Amino acid sequence: MSEWMKSRLIVILWPSFLMAGMAEVVFFTFIDPQQLYLLGRPVHFSQTATYSIGFIAFWLLCAASSAATLFFMRSSAEINPQPD
Repeated sequence: MSEWMKSRLIVILWPSFLMAGMAEVVFFTFIDPQQLYLLGRPVHFSQTATYSIGFIAFWLLCAASSAATLFFMRSSAEINPQPD
């Protein structure tokens, strides 16, 4: 893996990890994991499993947001390289 790709992954994954942790704290402060419903049926996972699934979902959502931000921050030279 190139150094450029490693730095891009760090820029995407680290802030999204921090935000996912904060989002999970806020979400589960107001929502009891044992009272969640998925597609109209109660969720029968343990609290630990519910917290883990919630964290991964928040992390993926935040990572998608970070990746989109990085994608739209490209310069015009990166998008349309000029031939030499």
